[in-house]
Amino acid sequence: MQDENETPQLTEDEKKLFEELMPEDLAEILDTGVNRRHFLKLITLASGGILAAQSAVAEQVLIRPLSAPLPAELSPTTIENGVTISFKVNGTARKLMVDSRMTLLDTLRERLELTGSKKGCDHGQCGACTVIVDGRRVLSCLTLAAACEGKTVKTIEGIAQGNDSRNAASPTVRLHPVQEAFLKHDGFQCGFCTPGQICSAVALLEEARNGELSYVSETIRKKAAPLQLSTEEIRERMSGNICRCGAYPNIVAAIQEVQSGKPVEQTWHIIG
Repeated sequence: MQDENETPQLTEDEKKLFEELMPEDLAEILDTGVNRRHFLKLITLASGGILAAQSAVAEQVLIRPLSAPLPAELSPTTIENGVTISFKVNGTARKLMVDSRMTLLDTLRERLELTGSKKGCDHGQCGACTVIVDGRRVLSCLTLAAACEGKTVKTIEGIAQGNDSRNAASPTVRLHPVQEAFLKHDGFQCGFCTPGQICSAVALLEEARNGELSYVSETIRKKAAPLQLSTEEIRERMSGNICRCGAYPNIVAAIQEVQSGKPVEQTWHIIG
């Protein structure tokens, strides 16, 4: 900025900048120079332009009317640090461009409209966002989507047996045994944590079939497969999934019944 009485000495680039951002003031600037009002106005316009550019991607998602369909692919020019990922989600091959910093949870919910996985704490502490990647349960809020390149992701929407999203009209779809057991044992109350609990339980049973040990395994010298999980084993292995309603006994009973294949007495009774 220069003194108001000083003869303006603008470069061609500066003239072009003022012409683009402040055409209504260009004549005054060329005649009298850049004063404080011009300077503050220029800073405001420039800052607004930067913020607008950074918010372009968010606007496409947040300002979109709820009734409007989600764009199949955001414009690459509006994504910073964009990377293209190809992976399989619930049996369907997907390819899309995301910001390299975007989490798997946000990608599933905001880009693929798979909202079954819930955002609870967003810090990897509650387990509500648990999904299964290549057979292992992971916290999708702490997993970058870019890290899932070439991998297989299963969410709660893909847990039901025969629930192949490539054939949504399939009449053979039926609940996974863990889902049926959760219903039988009332393993949920508000249901917010249930998608993560079920995904974690399904992967847990696979871990037991493979003989994978936990912190409370009685012996680590003799690995047996499959493992018969005790109540303590199930509690330990499910400790990363928090239930604010406190349905833990029912959840443990549901998992025990699926693993043993034998009916487990319900821990609750209808009175009246």
